[in-house]
Amino acid sequence: MGGLGPGIGGMELVILAIVALVVVGPKDLPVMLRKVGQVVGRARKMAAEFRASFDDMARQSELDDLRKEVEALRQSQMQAVDFSPELDAVNAGLDMTPKPTPTPVAEPPAPDIPAPDAPPPAKPRRAKKAEG
Repeated sequence: MGGLGPGIGGMELVILAIVALVVVGPKDLPVMLRKVGQVVGRARKMAAEFRASFDDMARQSELDDLRKEVEALRQSQMQAVDFSPELDAVNAGLDMTPKPTPTPVAEPPAPDIPAPDAPPPAKPRRAKKAEG
């Protein structure tokens, strides 16, 4: 795997060097190679920055998705653990204040039945009508 990339082998590099030597000339060849090296270096640097920013965006997207999942889990756990309405209902039913004990109801008095050897009760007297 010698060469600059896929499809360029050793023989192609030799041909490129000969063409560059003929076109540019031996005097300007080092200057041109330095400029080509700088351009290639800048291209690699830009490619690395692009890759890094792409990786950061992918990581950020994953973090956002993870944050959403964590928030959804928290919400579902909070809803699953929220027993306050049920506890309020139970506490209302279990009022802890002492309640007074009910007083016994007195039985109605028995009707007056005279004793067998007692004389019958006297009848009330009627008022005499005034004559007139």
